[in-house]
Amino acid sequence: MRRPTQRPQGSGGRFFWDLLTFERLITGALVHLVYWAGLGIIGVMAFGVLGASIGVAIREGGWGILLAFGVLAVGLLGVFVAVLLWRAFCEFYVTIFKISEDLSVLRQDVERERAGR
Repeated sequence: MRRPTQRPQGSGGRFFWDLLTFERLITGALVHLVYWAGLGIIGVMAFGVLGASIGVAIREGGWGILLAFGVLAVGLLGVFVAVLLWRAFCEFYVTIFKISEDLSVLRQDVERERAGR
């Protein structure tokens, strides 16, 4: 087995070293930022649906208002589904990185146990 390289001392050096050697993963925090950015984009889509339904109501007139309610209902349902799918997608990646962190802790425990023998 390969001998690990020596870690620098101090909190700042250790943090940077962990990032360079992939001992600490930053993607978990980035997934949260990507999640909120995606929700912002979905929010813009919701306003687009609202504008489209108002546009249909104005353009079609009389019975077009009923059509606009249909467009609004289907569009908001689509936005709701998009929010759920986006949440599930981001939770999947957070779960994968949590599993990676747990496996890292288990590996350290096994190495500590082997060193104690």
